[in-house]
Amino acid sequence: MKIISTNLGKPTTFMWNGKEETTGIYKKPTGKPIYLTKNDVLTDEVSNRLNHGGFYKACYIFSSEQYPYWKNLYPDLEWSWGMFGENLTVSDFDERTVYLGDIYRVGEALVQVSQYREPCYKFGHKFGTQKVLKQFIQHGFGGTYLSIIEEGSVDVNDEFTLVERPENSLTVADLFHLIHAKEKNQDLLKIAASSKAIPAKKRILLRKYIK
Repeated sequence: MKIISTNLGKPTTFMWNGKEETTGIYKKPTGKPIYLTKNDVLTDEVSNRLNHGGFYKACYIFSSEQYPYWKNLYPDLEWSWGMFGENLTVSDFDERTVYLGDIYRVGEALVQVSQYREPCYKFGHKFGTQKVLKQFIQHGFGGTYLSIIEEGSVDVNDEFTLVERPENSLTVADLFHLIHAKEKNQDLLKIAASSKAIPAKKRILLRKYIK
């Protein structure tokens, strides 16, 4: 896994149901290093601190290998890295082989694979249609949030080096499918509900589905 683009967003306003809203999802490549802090990416716009940012959502990464699929679906959009609101666009990022709780060294930072992506209406607004939310979930590759264990700068060409992997975990892809599935795999559910890589309130929510 290697960083191919570092992306930051500026406050962008739009109208939603007759009300002006602000978002940081319109991220663009910076062409320079970015600094990962415990709660966010330095100078990146986080408009809604209730649902974005914080220790378990400090940085969002997305796979460059997923871009061709979406470009084919939405060829008329203005495409650039950061299109999915990710801070880091990463090559060779296969969500079927990266695990919840994995700890990586990347650049100066030490990071841990954390929360799943839950796409919202702002994502739909950026793509020009709310149907993209369902498509995103059905496709099953939602990227992942990172917790920052040790703060530091990261830059293009920095590689993710695996430092530690939990003995009992599930992949990023499995977690994404599990969260959005109507019928949840009980074995994976028990693993996710006990993982300290995701916040306590999410673990409590997951436990409600255990039969």
